Amino acid sequence: MHCPFCRHTDSRVVDSRTTDDGTSIRRRRQCAECGRRFTTLETTTISVIKRSGVTEPFDRQKIVNGVRKACQGRPVSEDDLAMLAQEVEETIRAAGAAEIEAHEVGLAILAPLRRLDVVAYLRFASVYQAFGGLEDFEDAIELLRAQQAEHSGQQTIPATVEPPGGGAKKRSGRRPRARNGEGLTQPRLL
Repeated sequence: MHCPFCRHTDSRVVDSRTTDDGTSIRRRRQCAECGRRFTTLETTTISVIKRSGVTEPFDRQKIVNGVRKACQGRPVSEDDLAMLAQEVEETIRAAGAAEIEAHEVGLAILAPLRRLDVVAYLRFASVYQAFGGLEDFEDAIELLRAQQAEHSGQQTIPATVEPPGGGAKKRSGRRPRARNGEGLTQPRLL
C-alpha cells in the first residue's frame, strides 16, 4: 500500500475494524517513512458475468434500480429496496464465489422480492423469466397461491368458481338489464 502523502511503499497497520454491514475491513495505517496516518478500506469484489460474456463488478445500486421499476406504484419504500439489495448481496457473498452469472443474481432477487410484494414479484419475474403469454402469468399466480396456502395451512383457492350445472360464466362487465324497465335506476347528473 502506497502512502498517499509521500508515496512510500511500506506502511504498518495500526488498527483494523470491520464495517457495520460486515462486507469490508477498515484499516488505519501509518507510513514507515513520513509517519503520517491514513485509512484504507478493503472489500472483496464479486464480478458479474453478463450474457454477452462481459464481466463487470457487482453493483448493489443496479439491483435497486431494476427492482424499483417493478415496484413502481406499489407501497414499497426506498428503505425496503435497500434492504432487499443488501439481502441479495449477502446471499451472493454467502455462496463464496468470486464470479457469478447475471442469471444467478436475478434468481437471488426473486425470493426476497416475492416476500416484499407479490405484484412487484410478478412484474419482475415476467420480464426476467420472459413470460410469453397469459399462461405463464397464470402458472406463476397459481404457484404463488399454492405457496401462500401452504404457509397459512389452508387449501389452495381456485382461480375461478364454477356455478352449479356447468362451466364458468363469462361476464361482460356490464350490469344486467331488467325487463320492462323494472329495477332500473336513472343515472344521477352532477
